[in-house]
Order: sequence, then C-alpha cells, then structure tokens
Amino acid sequence: MDTMMKILNELNLYSVALRVILSVLFGGLIGLERGYHGRAAGLRTHILVCLGAAMAALVGLYSVSVLGFNSDPLRVGAQVVSGIGFLGVGTIIIRNREQVTGLTTAAGLWATASIGLAVGIGFYWAALLAFLMVMITISILIRFERPHWRRGTYSCYVEIMDIREVKALCQAIAPYVSATEVVPAKSGLPNHVGLEFRADNRTKYTRMLELVQENDEVMVALPSQT
Repeated sequence: MDTMMKILNELNLYSVALRVILSVLFGGLIGLERGYHGRAAGLRTHILVCLGAAMAALVGLYSVSVLGFNSDPLRVGAQVVSGIGFLGVGTIIIRNREQVTGLTTAAGLWATASIGLAVGIGFYWAALLAFLMVMITISILIRFERPHWRRGTYSCYVEIMDIREVKALCQAIAPYVSATEVVPAKSGLPNHVGLEFRADNRTKYTRMLELVQENDEVMVALPSQT
C-alpha cells in the first residue's frame, strides 16, 4: 500500500493517468447534476474546467520536477482559480432586474477548478472530500434554500418544439401562471425551448396543464424537479 501511494504521489505515467481520469470523473459528476437541472454549464463544461485545472497543476509540477525550472510549480495553477471567473460570469443571469440565477453554478465552476488543481498535484483525499462536499451542497442542501417564490407553488417543465409558438402559449395560460422561467431544452434538439411554469394553487395548476397539453407544439409537460 505504501509503495502504491508513493508511486501515485510521484510524477509518472500511472499517476498522471489517474489524475486525468479523476478530474474527468469528478468534473463530470458535478456537471451531470447541473445539466440535469437545466443549467447552462453542464457535463462538458465542468469536465473541461476540472481537466484544464488538473493539467495546469501537472504542467507546473512537470516544469519543476522534470525540466528543472526554478519557479513555483503552482504559479500556473493559481491563475486558473482567478481566471475561471469569466466562465462563472457567463452563467449568471439577471431577470426582471431583480431575480438573479446562476450564482450556484458559477460558484460550482470555481470549486470544480479547485478540485481539478488538487487532483493535478496529487492531493487525492482533499479532492475527493471537496467533491463530496460540492455534490452534497448542490444536490441536497438546495432543499433548505428554495427561493420564497417557489414555496407553496405548483410547477412543471414544458418543452416546445417551435420557438415561434412560445409567445402564444404564454399568453394562453397567463391567467393561471404566477411565474415563468426560460430554461435550456432538456432534449437538446434545435429550435426547442424549455419553459418552467408555476401556479399559486392546485386549481390554476390543473387548468394550466390542460391548456399546455392541448397545444400541438408542446413536446413534453412534466412536474418540475426544482
């Protein structure tokens, strides 16, 4: 066991392969959760962030331990954490000048980059622990932090096959809807639009579903996961 850990802590073919695989695995699992909830940054984005951070750490270690450069091996990696902000900004959306969404995804990208750096330098246990904490935070603790406008409401996810029909549908169900949110289409098909509708009570929710299901352009209408 000690011999195995020594090999994995050194910079060699086996440790590099393990670090790359772990970065893809950790980043992918976090991205799957975000993508499942229709967030802009999903599976591929989180994988690339985590893998890129891990490679930045590996490049720094390689330049010092193999090439013999006289520099800080984590200098490259340190720039990843600060530079990842441009991706985070792209996931933050302000609606109606007051509702801000995407902050959790932006913070998750930053945390994913840190996990990638930990994996890249071989800090396996810290990376695993951080990964578990991130998954618990974004998938379980959300139950304790639901926005006030979601409490006591009924909601459903609707996917429309033609973007031109969105306005007509929204106008038809407007009397029964308390809030509408545009989300990425879960099918991933071109021209499809995902919408999340919310109603204040069961009666309005039932009538809203009836009107939605009568629309020929609606591909699916499901109870929302959020």
